[in-house]
Amino acid sequence: MPVNILLTFVIGSALGWVLIKITRTPQHLHGLVIGSCAAGNLGNLLLIIIPAVCEESNSPFGDKQTCSSNGKTLVSLSMAIGAVYIWSYVYNIIRAYGDVFIVNGISKAPIIILNYSGKSLDMFTEKEALLQSSCSSYEDFEALNDIYSEVEDLNSDFGDDERKVTMLTRSKKHLDIFIDRINLKMWSTPSTIATIVGLMIGVISPIRKLMIGDNAPLRVIDGSASLLGQATVPAMTLIVGANLFKGLTKSGIGLWVVIGILVVRYVVLPLVGIGIVRAAHHVGFVGSDSLYQFVLLIQYSLPPAMSIGTITQLFEVGESECSVIMLWTYVVATFALTWWSAYFMWLLS
Repeated sequence: MPVNILLTFVIGSALGWVLIKITRTPQHLHGLVIGSCAAGNLGNLLLIIIPAVCEESNSPFGDKQTCSSNGKTLVSLSMAIGAVYIWSYVYNIIRAYGDVFIVNGISKAPIIILNYSGKSLDMFTEKEALLQSSCSSYEDFEALNDIYSEVEDLNSDFGDDERKVTMLTRSKKHLDIFIDRINLKMWSTPSTIATIVGLMIGVISPIRKLMIGDNAPLRVIDGSASLLGQATVPAMTLIVGANLFKGLTKSGIGLWVVIGILVVRYVVLPLVGIGIVRAAHHVGFVGSDSLYQFVLLIQYSLPPAMSIGTITQLFEVGESECSVIMLWTYVVATFALTWWSAYFMWLLS
């Protein structure tokens, strides 16, 4: 399953990259489009779909109770792995492209960047071009011009001392820049911490026996977490609805971008997923458990993850555009996900 989910992200990202090239999507929305094509809703939607499928009288997955128990286990693993991928991959993609802001309808990059090669501090863009694209009034022009004057003075002073910089200092500076770019703070998000703790409990046998089971001494912790989890599913569904409502407002995203995301998520990815899962089953990487294969297949046909909306709000880039994408992908998911679920069950029965 970790490999299967990774493939959905990799293939979806590649298709998203092709989409932004074809539709000429604005640069600050590149991360949003790629993330929407790559990351599916691997959590609360599957928690609703899989138990419902198991309860059907003509389900191809056998006994209802066994199916429901195994299904929740598979969905929990899917949710945990998906959370790690989203907050380590999609988070950084949206963050990287979010460095380009929109000011007064004109694309503007940050004023300066530190190009630390041991020789100089370089300006990010030409002074006059940046001033013209960034300033809406004479006062703004004067303020920004003063900033450039200070930076130029800093560059002249830096030239005398640059030869004194040691190799250790340079290495430390490169390391700081690298850490800042990958932003390790993503590992402190609640979903990532919960995933790590959950995997530790599941893998380490003494801890698992202490907390899981009818006779476990600390089973109250497991019971409380289960009770909170059951309330989280409808709460997340309400949040989905609230985010979709924002999609009714005006947005700058193009129609063909939305159509392209729909094609990627509900046509191309499911077809690719069928080929991958069937091939993996043929060579022995995936067993004959039909429920397991169903979960692997449906991971390719899900709408974009709602966490993408949270990430865009964190960086304040593409929020309204994200709401439009979520609105239409979830509207179409009503039909597409139903059709693909039925087809996958027919394929496995």
